[in-house]
Amino acid sequence: MTLRRIVLLRHGQTDYNVAGRMQGHLDSQLTAEGRAQAVRVAPVIAEMAFDTIISSDLSRAVDTANTVADKVGLPVRLDTRLRETHLGDWQGRSVAEVEVDYPGQIAEWRGDPRWTPPGGESRVAVVQRSLPVVAELDEEFAATSGDQSVLLVAHGGMIAGLVSGLLDLPEEVWPIIGGMGNCKWAVVARRADHPRWRLSGYNIGVT
Repeated sequence: MTLRRIVLLRHGQTDYNVAGRMQGHLDSQLTAEGRAQAVRVAPVIAEMAFDTIISSDLSRAVDTANTVADKVGLPVRLDTRLRETHLGDWQGRSVAEVEVDYPGQIAEWRGDPRWTPPGGESRVAVVQRSLPVVAELDEEFAATSGDQSVLLVAHGGMIAGLVSGLLDLPEEVWPIIGGMGNCKWAVVARRADHPRWRLSGYNIGVT
């Protein structure tokens, strides 16, 4: 076991964030502030030193990852499994609009990781598709020497779910893992003598 640390960075602010609309798999774009957030966070992230950078293939994550990668000095690998939760019929709509057509369902979705938005996917499904990314990195680094560190650039809901999955938390407590601000990050790490992931930090950011 040589993969010792994973940093999970959320993308910068998007036009949908500003409008208060749910993004999911929609390919929203960074705002000027979102690009500035990525520029501010890049040197801080670069100080951590990474061996690999992998990003969701959605533009808001890719653009954030490329800004950071320029400082780190590594290429960015894309992986569709790091996409945000697919929100089905809710994508592109505000929470208030969804509440009108689907009364009470937002609360169900937020409280139950197995609850699935109409036409979308559950938080459990997101974790099931993203955990293999880490498992494959373990295999990739198995023959390498030294400790490896990976940066994953993705989305708030996906990060909350993957952190819950890596920590092996019971599904019923997943909702206690809160949201992630734009261009903020979480860190999970493990000791050389034990394979269990531990949470080292969550929703960390720069001013």
